[in-house]
Amino acid sequence: MSGLALTSVDDPADARLADYVRLRETSLRRSLESEQGLFIAEGEKVIRRACEAGYRPRSFLLAERWLDSLSDVIMTAQADAEAAGDEVPVYVVTEQVAEDVTGFHVHRGALASMHRTTRHTVTELLGKAGKRSRIAVLEDLVDHANVGAVFRSAAALGVDAVLVTPRCADPLYRRSVKVSMGTVFQVPWARIDPWPAGIELLQSAGYVVAGMTLGEGAITLDDLVAEDHDRLALVFGTEGHGLTAGADRRLDQRVRIPMAGGVDSLNVAASSAVAFYASRG
Repeated sequence: MSGLALTSVDDPADARLADYVRLRETSLRRSLESEQGLFIAEGEKVIRRACEAGYRPRSFLLAERWLDSLSDVIMTAQADAEAAGDEVPVYVVTEQVAEDVTGFHVHRGALASMHRTTRHTVTELLGKAGKRSRIAVLEDLVDHANVGAVFRSAAALGVDAVLVTPRCADPLYRRSVKVSMGTVFQVPWARIDPWPAGIELLQSAGYVVAGMTLGEGAITLDDLVAEDHDRLALVFGTEGHGLTAGADRRLDQRVRIPMAGGVDSLNVAASSAVAFYASRG
């Protein structure tokens, strides 16, 4: 740990730990993270992936046991900050202090506050797409865990990009990042606005826009795959009501996954994984 600048903090009310306060209170965190331009990465692997993707740390909040394994990440972050005339403090705390600050037991013992930046636009992502391309569109998903799970499947199954609608849960919210295992930093994504009018932008870029729905006229996922579209945009609706009427009427195809056992549908995280796997290659 030689060369690392460390700061021990034993008071959970210390103002320097403000970025990490009450991490489970979604409404509080939404306003704080938006106002301060930050997001939280939790766990060694997620912190490392965020830094490798080019996100800059604001600070670290670490139990002592994580200093060795993250020493290379910390050293690089502090050297880069120093070269820019800035600093990246590393707050070393006990696990009890971490729990008092965050509002839950941080069993991974490692947190980092990262600078939030807009990495891509929809136009940019569509412009970079190859002749064959698959993208996912998440319409108004409200559960951060589902958003994270979709990103993890997208990364694992070769989806080129994810677009999220204006009312979709934040992919950079701590829970989304954690469930995705940091793949939200790996898969390019952007907010598509306006929506659902943005579907026309996808269509003008050559994408067949296929919505996962039980709606009238839906073909099976196997039939969609057999059509072998060069550019395919798979749209997944909100957990409770599925696709909005505005999106549904703009679709090129309605698509369903055949069910058995009296089950009418899958959770959006599961259905996205099935659709990504079936449409790969």
